[in-house]
Amino acid sequence: AIGLSLYPTAINYMAGGASNESYGSWQNWLIAALTLTVVLVLNHKAKGICKLASILIGMLFGYAVALCFGMVDFSSVGAAGIVAVPVPFKFGIKFVPAACVSMAVMYIVNSVQTIGDLTSTTLGGLDREPTDRELSGGIVCQGAASVVGAFFGGCPNTTYGESVGCIAITGNASVSTIALAGVYCILLSFFDPFVCFVNSIPSCIVGGVCIALYGFIAVSGLKMLQPVDLGDNRNLFVVAAILVCGIGGLTLNFGSVQISSIATGLIVGILVNVIFNKRSAEEKGEAKAE
Repeated sequence: AIGLSLYPTAINYMAGGASNESYGSWQNWLIAALTLTVVLVLNHKAKGICKLASILIGMLFGYAVALCFGMVDFSSVGAAGIVAVPVPFKFGIKFVPAACVSMAVMYIVNSVQTIGDLTSTTLGGLDREPTDRELSGGIVCQGAASVVGAFFGGCPNTTYGESVGCIAITGNASVSTIALAGVYCILLSFFDPFVCFVNSIPSCIVGGVCIALYGFIAVSGLKMLQPVDLGDNRNLFVVAAILVCGIGGLTLNFGSVQISSIATGLIVGILVNVIFNKRSAEEKGEAKAE
């Protein structure tokens, strides 16, 4: 449900991003299609580093084409300094009860998505489901990182489907590789020109890559369903309820708190599963009594 629900976002990126004046232009669609083609061809035909770096090479190719069309703005890169250091509590700090409750609910919802992304990661990179220790460790680290990031005015951390797709495409789920990539990202984030360069990447290139990445997330979810007997109406209705709510975009609003479609799908799926399991247990009890 996570993978499929992200496709509208990828299509929006491919068109250039909603805020872009050239939204929906043929140049955006062409560059997105070329980027996606390079990623898929390298991933299926290439070997070694070219296969592992298919996403990066595809983005660089798309970036080169975008340069030819004059779609890249370097003004922010030229105006950037050399090093940018975050300032703690730059925006001050204040505890508002309503905001705290809303954020608590959001973190619960975010934890649910984290479980799904971590599961997709281990299925795509290690061909197995995550252990309880891996799931709890991922959720705790995400929460701790969000607390630290808040001191510097950063948004709460969340797992990204794009990263999950990268692991699924490359098949590399090595902890050392991912940790090293994290260190690189932290160090490069202080280098202002590089940050501005990343921000200059046109949205259509990101969209072309995301189409492939989100597809891998959805496929990982389908792998999880393989051992499930969908011939059993109970399982079929549970899966259907999750997909309808998750992909259909059903959201619940409680004042300032909004529960997203994925979280709604989870809640409905759990309730339907509990109801059917209770009925199943009652039916087994009646059969045993007879």
